Amino acid sequence: MGRYTLVELEKLSGILAHTIRVWERRYDILKPQRTDTNRRWYDDDDLRRLINISTLYHAGTKISRIAGLSNSELEKMAVLQEKDTSAYDVQINSLVVAMLSFNESAVNEVLLRSVISIGFEETITGIVFPFLKRVGFLWQTGSVTAGTEHFVTNLLRNRLISSIDSIPPANRPDRKRFMLFLPENELHELGLLFYAYLIRSAGHDILYLGQSTPFHSLAEACEKWQPDFLVTGALSQLAVPEPDEYLSKLGGTFSTRKILVSGSLSGVATSQGFPNIYPVRTVADLKTHL
Repeated sequence: MGRYTLVELEKLSGILAHTIRVWERRYDILKPQRTDTNRRWYDDDDLRRLINISTLYHAGTKISRIAGLSNSELEKMAVLQEKDTSAYDVQINSLVVAMLSFNESAVNEVLLRSVISIGFEETITGIVFPFLKRVGFLWQTGSVTAGTEHFVTNLLRNRLISSIDSIPPANRPDRKRFMLFLPENELHELGLLFYAYLIRSAGHDILYLGQSTPFHSLAEACEKWQPDFLVTGALSQLAVPEPDEYLSKLGGTFSTRKILVSGSLSGVATSQGFPNIYPVRTVADLKTHL
């Protein structure tokens, strides 16, 4: 069972902590439990209820009406709002609730509905990545277990791989070769998979090496496949504690290739100005090279 502070509820629901306290006093929407030192804490049921309240409130329903609804009534009304795929916050809320209950079919339903309505690329950038930021916050605060995080990450990973595989082979006459990899000890590959999708969608060839690629394996693959571009990144400096040194080695070893770097490496690339290394902070940055 999750255990959340008031600040964590604010981050996860989009409702300000001050507003939550006011609603508690005025409408009794939640009944927090107390620690031995009299600090509020909330459980999974409280979080789900507040997320459903947030969904209805941001859709225009008055809190005075919402407060009188049971949990089952809240869920039914929130599900109806989920069909409005233009409301990204609603879709993100739905993913959080589905993740916390390990509901695979609900996760897939949200993603499928969104892809049909706004397209795959916008679903990833507008819904999935903001959702993952919330998951990251939950992880940092210890509010989700490794099993919960792995559950949703693997679902998203499988969806990205399936979408990449559905793209026809590259056939544009001016296509380039892009080799994608993550540095050793870096395991967070959803962003890299999304870049692989964008690159292949643009009609280029990709060689995907994936997570935690040893440098000698990277050099071997580069020599055999002869890519035009290398694409990499790191979520944080935990995987690459000496980013200047790593990028210097990367740029020097592969001096005849263009190297695109994202995540925590992009800031280092900008500040150091390596001649053949280009920072990628957004999808638009990547597309300038496609």
